[in-house]
Amino acid sequence: MLDRSKYSCYTAHLSAPGSDRHPFLLVVFMRRLCLHSLLLVLFTAVSVFAGPLDDCREYTQFGVPGTSGDLLCRKGYLLSHDAKRKTPVWVVERMTRERLKAVLKRSDRFVPDAELPKGQRAELSDYKGSGYDRGHMAPAADMAWDAAAMSESFYLSNMVPQAGEGMNRGIWAELEKKVRQWVEKRGGLYIYSGPIYGEGEVKTIGRNKVAVPDALFKVVLDPVRHEAIAVVMPNRPLDTRDMPKYLVPVREVEKLTGLEFFSTLPQEEQDLIEVPKPEALWQ
Repeated sequence: MLDRSKYSCYTAHLSAPGSDRHPFLLVVFMRRLCLHSLLLVLFTAVSVFAGPLDDCREYTQFGVPGTSGDLLCRKGYLLSHDAKRKTPVWVVERMTRERLKAVLKRSDRFVPDAELPKGQRAELSDYKGSGYDRGHMAPAADMAWDAAAMSESFYLSNMVPQAGEGMNRGIWAELEKKVRQWVEKRGGLYIYSGPIYGEGEVKTIGRNKVAVPDALFKVVLDPVRHEAIAVVMPNRPLDTRDMPKYLVPVREVEKLTGLEFFSTLPQEEQDLIEVPKPEALWQ
């Protein structure tokens, strides 16, 4: 709340030379001056609170799944970061056919996220010798359209400890590839990915206690057809041929995570998109 003693428009003393001759003009002048000052204060406040959501509008057309955590806007994605678990809460991308045409090489330069303070982020040392991969939520292969987007995809804030063989380097990689194929066939898609933690004690790795998810989710929205498909996979080696077994309704992901997808849509439309369980993977 503004301190009225500091920003009051009516604390000025009309003691300037000639004020007795033109009091009306001076009052008008002071009120206009006050209005300009008030607008400046409001503009500053809006600028301070606009933040990542304002900078990442292309990823928020259908709202954000949740507002807990630190919102971090990147060239190729928007994420919410959990400072306690040192992993993302959710990550959203928007993939288009145009972006699929680019062929930048994978950088493989994993780095801690400098925007997050030490003690609230994962470090390279946390993953070293842990037995877990640094699993991208926004995949590097989705970022080949821009050098900055590619580089930022390797920030550890975009990672979770993920089982390697048979998961990050198996069924999950195949799922990411399928999503790119869907983009090629359908056009622009919104892709939400993130970890799922159970109710019991959470396993952690490293000195900073980076949380190991029990499972991972991916929700894909076709904004033109108003169709969505969702997958929940346990964080362990899985058979790629079993991918259809992990299809779930979007509403199930919401129950498991506490997130809410597509919040800008009317509730009736949300229900039509989120309640049905997909019968098969998109072709």
